[in-house]
Amino acid sequence: MKKKAKVSLTIDQRIKRRNFISFGVFGAMGAAAYGGWKWLYNAPQEVPGVTAGTRAPLRRALNKTELFFRRLTFNENHLVKTYPVEMAVKTVRHNEDIGSDSTIDFDQWKLEVIKNNGQKLYVDLDQIKALPKTDLVFDFKCVEGWDQIQHWGGLLMRDFVRHFGLDEETSLDYMGLTTPDKQYYVGLDMPSAMHPQTLLAYEMNGKPLPPQHGKPLRLIIPVKYGIKNLKRIGSMTFSNQRPPDYWAEQGYDYYSGL
Repeated sequence: MKKKAKVSLTIDQRIKRRNFISFGVFGAMGAAAYGGWKWLYNAPQEVPGVTAGTRAPLRRALNKTELFFRRLTFNENHLVKTYPVEMAVKTVRHNEDIGSDSTIDFDQWKLEVIKNNGQKLYVDLDQIKALPKTDLVFDFKCVEGWDQIQHWGGLLMRDFVRHFGLDEETSLDYMGLTTPDKQYYVGLDMPSAMHPQTLLAYEMNGKPLPPQHGKPLRLIIPVKYGIKNLKRIGSMTFSNQRPPDYWAEQGYDYYSGL
């Protein structure tokens, strides 16, 4: 019995077959993506607490991602890239005024440091400026997608902690920072807060901070997106529980690391 001759496909037929397979694969992937989106859209909201405003499965994924970055990728010896001061922009972009648009007496301002045992320490700007200043020129990044090379000057958080005897507080898991009017607040994992480039900044482009950028003292933390770089610090706290965080309560990632 003779075997049937194998039919050879023309080039045009091969192309059509490949296109059919490709469209089928992409169609299946699209259907799966739509199904996943629909599932997430209909998933229950997370229970409001320190974080809120997003779907429970997404929050779980964000928390898992945070653990990955904190345990496996974060390294205090990994410094962000710095630039010559000449590359810094002259006009620093200004986004939000939350927490920094209220009226305060700058001459009477003091940073309130609340220790874990409840004791309070009050530090004025002259005390901070009396310590060695560090300048930092780096690429400031925003969750909105823009970035800008900016020049900041101030006291390293590490030097602040060491000088004012707060080493025991930094053995805890978190630092919380709040504006004087309590309208804006951030929670920071302690390794990021104590990163060797984290600044308590009182200068921008070599001049005192203007009000819209956090006068008299703000946080500059290069390993985080801009939403963690709190303007106009009023108080500092320490704990083993996550402190409240303004944008995490609106559905954003609590960690917000780069």
